[in-house]
Amino acid sequence: MTQKIKRYLIIGAHPDDADIRFGGSAIKLARAGHVVKFVSMCNGDCGHFSMSRDALRDRRYLETQKSKEVSGIAEYQVFTDIHDCELEPSVEIRKKVIALIRNFNPDVVLSHRLCDYHADHRATAQLVQDAAYLTQVPLFCPEAPVPAVNPVFGCVFDSFTDPRPFRHDAAMCCDDVMDEKCRMLDCHVSQVYEWLSYEISGNIIEHEKLSWEEKKAYLLENWGTRYINAANEARETLIATYGEAGKSVRYAETFELSPYGRQVSVEEFRELMRP
Repeated sequence: MTQKIKRYLIIGAHPDDADIRFGGSAIKLARAGHVVKFVSMCNGDCGHFSMSRDALRDRRYLETQKSKEVSGIAEYQVFTDIHDCELEPSVEIRKKVIALIRNFNPDVVLSHRLCDYHADHRATAQLVQDAAYLTQVPLFCPEAPVPAVNPVFGCVFDSFTDPRPFRHDAAMCCDDVMDEKCRMLDCHVSQVYEWLSYEISGNIIEHEKLSWEEKKAYLLENWGTRYINAANEARETLIATYGEAGKSVRYAETFELSPYGRQVSVEEFRELMRP
């Protein structure tokens, strides 16, 4: 029996958000023959402490394309005309998101939750939530054809607890692709070794002097905790998905089913989120 090719659209606010939250899953899905597209709603031109905004925009776009090649996903689109820290859930941008979803015709759309520390993340979440219904309204943005079936919408993992903690409706084991996921993160030099390190400690990481094993150790130490926490919090979901093997999963990416868009059962959502 031929496996159905599924289409996944991951809409992040910035040029590394999709990698951080869905990189391992993207690798596994792409390897299984499914089509994965990453989107950055902003151009990334504020994520640094010393570069000019134009130079940073260009640099971060190139980083996304390197990550695309490493991961094997179909496309990594960046809205290069939307500045960091300036994204708003306006009607103009809503139309861009509607056209994006309709033209890609995904089975699943994932993005941020509305509760988040970053204004761009919250704006992206609002835009995607608004699109969950409006993709099916044919007189809105009539230039983009309405899909025959509305996508299933969901959210990628976060650790925020106000107004409520993340619900781990589906989970993907990433133990077997953590090397490749780290190589995706390694593409975003301006962020993982420069801006985010500087933001936390006031220092940058001289990554050029590190071997791959040293870089991987740094990435796992500084980024791996979020995937360990996700796995621990989603243990019941991992067991329901993988059986006994779910008990020993160390790294996971997890997803929450949205009440907007096409409605499916949790079991159907879990099946959608498997290679």
